Amino acid sequence: MNVTIAPAQLKGTVTPPPSKSQAHRLIIAAALSDGFCKLSNVDLSEDIQATLRCMRTLDADASADGTIIRGGDLVDGHEEPAPEVMDCGESGSTLRFLIPVSLALKGGGKFTGHGRLMERPQEPYFALFREKGIFYEQKDGVLTVRGKLTPGVYTLPGNVSSQFITGLLYALPLLAGDSEIRLTTDLESRGYVDMTLDALDKFGVKAEYDGKRTFRVPGNQYYQHQNLAVEADWSNAAFWYGAKFLGCPVEIGGLDQASVQGDQAIARFYEQMGGKGSLELDVSQCPDLVPPLAAMAALRAGETTAIVNAGRLRIKESDRLATVTEVLNALGAQVEEYEDHLVIHGKEKLAGGVTVSGHNDHRIAMMAAIAAIRCEEPVTITGAECVKKSYPRFWEDYRRLGGELICDT
Repeated sequence: MNVTIAPAQLKGTVTPPPSKSQAHRLIIAAALSDGFCKLSNVDLSEDIQATLRCMRTLDADASADGTIIRGGDLVDGHEEPAPEVMDCGESGSTLRFLIPVSLALKGGGKFTGHGRLMERPQEPYFALFREKGIFYEQKDGVLTVRGKLTPGVYTLPGNVSSQFITGLLYALPLLAGDSEIRLTTDLESRGYVDMTLDALDKFGVKAEYDGKRTFRVPGNQYYQHQNLAVEADWSNAAFWYGAKFLGCPVEIGGLDQASVQGDQAIARFYEQMGGKGSLELDVSQCPDLVPPLAAMAALRAGETTAIVNAGRLRIKESDRLATVTEVLNALGAQVEEYEDHLVIHGKEKLAGGVTVSGHNDHRIAMMAAIAAIRCEEPVTITGAECVKKSYPRFWEDYRRLGGELICDT
């Protein structure tokens, strides 16, 4: 699908979709629990559908809409690996969270995915598997793991992806003895680990983090069934903060100001970017904010913004440092790309009048849509359906706020 956007101011109130990051975590915990769980405010983005699909393949009983999940079957069921390959779609969270879970409960499993998913690095797990004697093989787009997790020490880098840490935090409490996760580097994206610890706590599972490089995880724990609601998503709210920054009277509803979501940092960055002078934004703890921040910085007239510690964006749905630079510069921005950061020289307006690719990356397509607000000519985004990965109703909300767009399927 292609979307053509004519420059127009947005106005009104918008509520972002439920947090994809929290929904992944609650669905998995519910499937590992000891009974029926009711989850509300679940949005069936493609990533969440992938997690629900894989949980069912692992023998969990989950309704199609993700609102009713019956635990017990997965934890107490047959311990042979599921015969079907688990299709993780393009969801890195689904894949990396469930690899250790499948080993802990089923002795392994087979995983596949789409887009760039199976190209994204799994070496932190592979290094552990070699140490622990767990078989793994990645061939023809399918990752096979086979073996049993055992209690003990698990050593991981803290600066590759917090998803590896989360996967172990879900699996290790189910083992027969105590374990530790020891990080070899400082932890980045801590907000996502905090979300994991918060989700575990909601289901009665304890893991102790010393705030530095060690997690202590008692074994022989049980996930206790709960009824919970998924919070609104700060990651996607960031694009509407971008619209506000560009002068649109948009109000953002439904956000929990006490949330542990790391991308709540957008509120702080929004205030900082309203000031004068050069600015450096450290996104090591919230890399998903880079696309909306870059759109804002591109239109921070007369000011220079550096977005630093963003190297991990090169292994997302697209190489986001490259695609942010390509798309914004095509619109007329002045973005300089470096190995792990961007330097952006702000302008009053962008030229537009071009066609840009969404790069099969939901955050790149939404970034282009926000930047189009301050373009002088219409902007066409190809592959705009990629927003379904995290925000299926994005174009509907954009139009409802007064956005002038034409969808060409």
